[in-house]
Amino acid sequence: MRVYLNGEYLEQARAAVSVDDRGFLFGDGVYEVTRARNGRLFEAGRHLRRLERGLEALGIAPPPGFEPGGGALLEIADRLLRDNGLMNGDALVYLEITRGVAERTHHFPPAGTPPTVFLRTNRLAAPDDVRERGATVITTPDLRWERCDLKTVQLLPNVLAKQQAVTAGAFEAVFVRAGIVTEGASTNVFVVIDGAIHTHPATQRILPGITREIVLELAAERGLRVVEQAVPLEELRGASELFLTSTSTEVMPVARLDGGAVGSGRPGPVARQLHAALRERLERDTTRAPAV
Repeated sequence: MRVYLNGEYLEQARAAVSVDDRGFLFGDGVYEVTRARNGRLFEAGRHLRRLERGLEALGIAPPPGFEPGGGALLEIADRLLRDNGLMNGDALVYLEITRGVAERTHHFPPAGTPPTVFLRTNRLAAPDDVRERGATVITTPDLRWERCDLKTVQLLPNVLAKQQAVTAGAFEAVFVRAGIVTEGASTNVFVVIDGAIHTHPATQRILPGITREIVLELAAERGLRVVEQAVPLEELRGASELFLTSTSTEVMPVARLDGGAVGSGRPGPVARQLHAALRERLERDTTRAPAV
């Protein structure tokens, strides 16, 4: 597979960053993961707007021509999809921008230090087998920092939570902070209570997922009642449905939570309806949209 790193297209095995890169030393950077189908990016504009917000919040200035509103990043993604034979079927485009290479100091390096820009692509195999039967999840304390709304590369708490899920034979770990459900280690969380869809509001406590945003729109289009309000853990346990959303998992119904059944113990009608709507949107937008 070929990747892009700081102006070069090269084989992945030859790509390397300096040991002084601030992404390596401090997790000082942001990233995005965008879905592609048949060589066309899905909702690229939303991902680039979130990237721009993260760069601004961290005070990282992208290289000239690489501003999220420009076309350079889209052109690189398009070339990588083509070079790697990913113009048919589903793929993911990973983009990371760090503050760059500099002497190791906790404060920012001198103005003008070039940021590191890295992109790669890979084939996506959606977990439809898990979706068919419903996922198993566990809950875990949310010990992360207070700016979860920024998609930074410092993901150690998420890594530990995801490994906790894997060790327990579960698909995902759901974070709970002060008795309130926030989000999953790599997903957003939706809960169906008394026919209404509940999800944590887009505050600094959660990452405002792109798929989360689209699912909220799809629910509104179908007349489903949505409540953007934090859900206490005890209400989660009594929900009729629980489902997760992300770029790579789409809409994932949950059948079991901490060893107990969620609702009927099978994927529920709301999750199935919204997943079908998301697939329809994906198919429509990546078919009609011009190639990037």
